[in-house]
Amino acid sequence: MAKAELLLLAVVSTLSVLPFSSLAVYQDFCIADLAASATPGGYPCKPAKDVTADDFHYCGLGSPGTALKPFKISLGSTIVTMFPGLNGLGISAERMVMVPGSATPLHSHPGGTELIYVVEGSVVSGFISAALNRVYTKTLYVGDLMVLPRGQLHFQYSHGNATAVTLSSFSSDNPGLQILDFALFANDLPTEVMNKVTTLDELQVIKLKAWFGGRG
Repeated sequence: MAKAELLLLAVVSTLSVLPFSSLAVYQDFCIADLAASATPGGYPCKPAKDVTADDFHYCGLGSPGTALKPFKISLGSTIVTMFPGLNGLGISAERMVMVPGSATPLHSHPGGTELIYVVEGSVVSGFISAALNRVYTKTLYVGDLMVLPRGQLHFQYSHGNATAVTLSSFSSDNPGLQILDFALFANDLPTEVMNKVTTLDELQVIKLKAWFGGRG
């Protein structure tokens, strides 16, 4: 095979493994085709002829969002599966409402860094460094920002006697979410195993599993 043919084969092979969302870098946009399967790089592009202005618009953050009753917070989020226009752009958003006495549980976003902005009220925000096991906390007021690095366990709790509202942006169109409490107690790991790996006594484990909907 001629050198030119080998070079062409190498280029085509390389392009074939590029993530679909990388197309957003080389064209105006790549609206997610949610009818197709997601790839490690995102969704394939919706045909340009089928794209409308609605693909670039989302109104889901105007309401309080889903209530997490144990923690007294409401979350509204927009990721690529809800807002296909985000595909390949490396951004997403979240709105949180916190009443006095509320808190977000320890959680992480394995796929993206979070930038939190306070719209109303005030909150205490912090994260735990995985490398140093050091806690960084700050009280945030209206107009303040705090960056929460990707993958680090972090939290917020209300500060003062007024309801707080925050907006967060993420460096990914789908940053992922793992809530520590649900990871530990909303699963079907047997209670005796949980007792061994957490040092919590079995009655505590049973209580927490019942609270968070776990089994075993």
